[in-house]
Amino acid sequence: MKYAQRILLLAVDTFIVLGSVLVSYLLRFEGHIPEPFWNSMPYAIGLILLVTCGVFYVSHLYRCVWKYASIGELLLIIRATTLALVLTFALYFTARALGVGIVIPLSIFLLSWMTTTVGIAGSRLIWRIARGRYVKIQPHHKKALIVGAGDAGTLVAKELQRFPDTTLYPVAFIDDDPSKLYMEVAGLPVVGTRRDIPAVVKRLGIDTIILALPSAAKSETAKVINICKKTAANIKILPRVSDVIHGKVSISTIRDVNVEDLLGRDPVEVDLKGIADYVTGKVVLVTGAGGSIGSELCRQISAFDPETLLLLGHGENSIYAIENELKRKYPNLKYETIIADIQDRQRIVEVFDRYRPAVVFHAAAHKHVPLMERNPAEAIKNNVIGTKNVAQCANLFGVERFVLISTDKAVNPTSVMGTTKRIAEMIIQSLNRRSSTKFVAVRFGNVLGSRGSVIPLFKQQIKEGGPVTVTHPEMVRYFMTIPEAVQLVIQAGAIAEGGETFVLDMGEPVKIDKLARDLIRLSGLEPERDIKIEYTGMRPGEKLYEELLTAEEGTTATAHNRIFIGRATPFSVPEFMAKLEKLEQAASNNYMPVAPEELKAMLKEIVPTYQLPAADIAEAKSKQKAAETIVKRLKLEVALGAEK
Repeated sequence: MKYAQRILLLAVDTFIVLGSVLVSYLLRFEGHIPEPFWNSMPYAIGLILLVTCGVFYVSHLYRCVWKYASIGELLLIIRATTLALVLTFALYFTARALGVGIVIPLSIFLLSWMTTTVGIAGSRLIWRIARGRYVKIQPHHKKALIVGAGDAGTLVAKELQRFPDTTLYPVAFIDDDPSKLYMEVAGLPVVGTRRDIPAVVKRLGIDTIILALPSAAKSETAKVINICKKTAANIKILPRVSDVIHGKVSISTIRDVNVEDLLGRDPVEVDLKGIADYVTGKVVLVTGAGGSIGSELCRQISAFDPETLLLLGHGENSIYAIENELKRKYPNLKYETIIADIQDRQRIVEVFDRYRPAVVFHAAAHKHVPLMERNPAEAIKNNVIGTKNVAQCANLFGVERFVLISTDKAVNPTSVMGTTKRIAEMIIQSLNRRSSTKFVAVRFGNVLGSRGSVIPLFKQQIKEGGPVTVTHPEMVRYFMTIPEAVQLVIQAGAIAEGGETFVLDMGEPVKIDKLARDLIRLSGLEPERDIKIEYTGMRPGEKLYEELLTAEEGTTATAHNRIFIGRATPFSVPEFMAKLEKLEQAASNNYMPVAPEELKAMLKEIVPTYQLPAADIAEAKSKQKAAETIVKRLKLEVALGAEK
């Protein structure tokens, strides 16, 4: 088929060149061609035709797909006809020099160049129009408003106009550039600026708004999204500026607006080259490697060519999943998958003794706040005893750096989970005072898309038709994406001197109620009308506002503008270790389990800032007295039995 098209184009070009030479003669002599020049016309036609068609062929003019022709193809036509003109001149003057007596006016060559260029370009334009698949709006189409009448927006408009199978059809542009206002771009009117979006959506009956602002800052994109949320239209976005640069803009690249787009800040950009040298050529251990943070740590560390990457986790399915992913992406990576429970001290000793890691990222933890409130013993065993086992092995086997993944819930904690993570921080701070290992903690808030994050829950509830459950209308949280949080963790490990608690700048806090309503709107629905919002009340251990630092810690700047150092809060290590041993015995006592309230009271002794509810304290004291009475009675019965 392609050869038939080339022959057809060649035939068309032949007739155009013939016609252009004839028109040139008629123009040159104003319609009355003298006989001598009439006799020389066949020679002029033969010379110009052969040279022009030959140049067209050599210039690959017949390999272009003309239904997608643009400025580049037009320039190719001009270059080819100009080269043909130069060669024609050269051959004509050479023939004259050799004594050939044929006379062709020089103006004929120039006129034929002009008419040939116009004729060839015109034929290709007609070909594109005839072969192009631009379609009119159809009944199945949804009207689309494109925000951004630049290169990206124009490409999106053309793509949507070209494919009849898509459900979207562009009807207008929005752009803040005054020079484009009320003009036409790609055949579509620019009907207003961002402030006009709600009115335009209502007036034109817009179903979908497409944000074609790939090079705009996140803050600007968030402002436009906030305006779009005032409408009932569905919102979609063109992802990256690189898609425009590499010509990858198409219908498939238009995606729904994500929660990350609502944060209103540019993502953290960390150039890990140079700063991640401390993992290159080293044995690196990641605990909790199957979790959201642990698995992302494995992905990013793999790119820096560690000697061996140790993936340690308790759940076999999650470890199997990250193993398969790394196997595909990094076929030359040397790694070991280790199924182990960090609460099993002997097993952790075996791992350290066998593999001798130089760098440890400790991400394994129980982190679901309400679950840990109901199961404090398990939180203590995993987050406290597990951390103690891994940290002590790091010290025993001479690990160079140990990075603990902590949480903002460790600051003035109101939950068992937060308190156990604060104790984990205290464990590594106490070890750092007497160890050659650089022990540090990295503290950040909620991570978008992580296990336990509220976002997947909201999306599932919206998918099921609601209601969306929010604990409290005033609840506020910090958010960060998984990749940027992990980048900052790796960066913190590079600048660690030992003993620091690094705090990541999470940007501005986000109100959970507003986040839920935004997600409903981004799904093309209206809060309270299509999807109900229910306030369920704060769960045990939750607080309205999370903090990243205590008043005593303060902050110190680092070389990275998104990482700060919290000054360590002083505490007595011997007293801490004594209380920690008591807590460990109580949590691990399988013969006489300690009541949850009593465990919480013991946590309060270690972390005085733990805001334990007064009712729990009173209940814990009451149960403790009852337990002491039972023990005294048992001792008395034993003593009396011995006397008998």
